[in-house]
Amino acid sequence: MKYTQTTLDKIERILDETEYIVRYERGNFQSGYCILEQKKVVVLNKFLQLEGRISTLIDIVPQLKITPDDLSPEVRKIYEEVLVAAHQVSEG
Repeated sequence: MKYTQTTLDKIERILDETEYIVRYERGNFQSGYCILEQKKVVVLNKFLQLEGRISTLIDIVPQLKITPDDLSPEVRKIYEEVLVAAHQVSEG
């Protein structure tokens, strides 16, 4: 995946369609993010640069309870690309 604003927007659409809220806040996050599963909120360190935001979301998305069938076809394709990217990162 390319590290562009468009890519970030696409990944955020996955979260939007699954009713997760993405917030960029200041805080002491050891990993650069925090997931509030019950409230469906993902909080990322607001000081992360674009590449860091994308990488962090690629790490987060596979951890969330997302049903691919609930996604629109376009967003489902993005979701699958994110899963592939996350798998590649974890392997190498």
